Amino acid sequence: MILSLMLLLAGLLLLVKGADWLVDGASVLAKKHQVSDLAIGLTIVAFGTSAPELVVNSVASIGGYPDLVFGNVIGSNNFNLFMILGIAGLITPLAVQSSSVWKEIPFSMLAVLVLLFLANDYFSDALPALSIVDGLILLSFFFGFLYYVFTQLKSEPESGDFVVKDYSTLKIWGLIFAGLAGLIIGGKLVVDNAVSMAQSFGVSEKIIGLTIVAAGTSLPELATSVVASMKKNNDIAIGNIIGSNIFNIFLILGVSALIKPLNYSTPFNTDLYLLVAGTVFLFLAMFTGKRKRLDRWEAAILLLTYLGYTVYLVSGEL
Repeated sequence: MILSLMLLLAGLLLLVKGADWLVDGASVLAKKHQVSDLAIGLTIVAFGTSAPELVVNSVASIGGYPDLVFGNVIGSNNFNLFMILGIAGLITPLAVQSSSVWKEIPFSMLAVLVLLFLANDYFSDALPALSIVDGLILLSFFFGFLYYVFTQLKSEPESGDFVVKDYSTLKIWGLIFAGLAGLIIGGKLVVDNAVSMAQSFGVSEKIIGLTIVAAGTSLPELATSVVASMKKNNDIAIGNIIGSNIFNIFLILGVSALIKPLNYSTPFNTDLYLLVAGTVFLFLAMFTGKRKRLDRWEAAILLLTYLGYTVYLVSGEL
């Protein structure tokens, strides 16, 4: 048991460092080819912080652990929305751009509703599942979101805020390959040992996925948003979370379903309803207190809600 825990922690560390190395190397490579700062932030960094979830879910899907697949994505999204935004908003009130209020936040709500609709198969007699066709539908929404992002890039002025280091070509590729290796090895360690611990404790894959694995794979988002909040870079602090939640559902679950169709446990609906409620709360928070800002008291509500939710999850297993 102690060995499984240590290997799980080692896997999480490799996931975080792997994502960091990959983003670092890819950012310098992109900069050398005159890719804009904003493009790097919205694509490479956004993908890098979601890479741990992608790798863990791919490994879990191949291994036939659908509860771990859904638990990781749904748990990560709840952790991102309630825990990370709660912490970041307590550090400093987060001002939000109009485009985020009227476009990105509603798009993240659309992602949850599409997942609820597809996974539950409301209009068919089939067992609840994400099929290969569902995976293609999710990916089509993801590419639609990418199209929106790149149309936004055309209207955004070039900025010099996104600073990258100057590395040699050898170091750039070394970081990229080390990052990929860290993600692959870390993902394998996390899945294998999370399942082993769940079986040893008699805890379900669902709970392990919603808590330990979800929090672990969200560490890059936590680090990014907390540092951004401390530097008062509100766009990155809140945009990172909204973007990651969209990536997680449309890209990561889409890819997972293409690897292998995923049976869906309907008790996950409760966790998705919480995600819907949290997204609605975030939208409404833009119109209470100071407009287009997540105030500290609103951030505290998010954080306390997540803590209560975690207690509810764990107590349900005892």
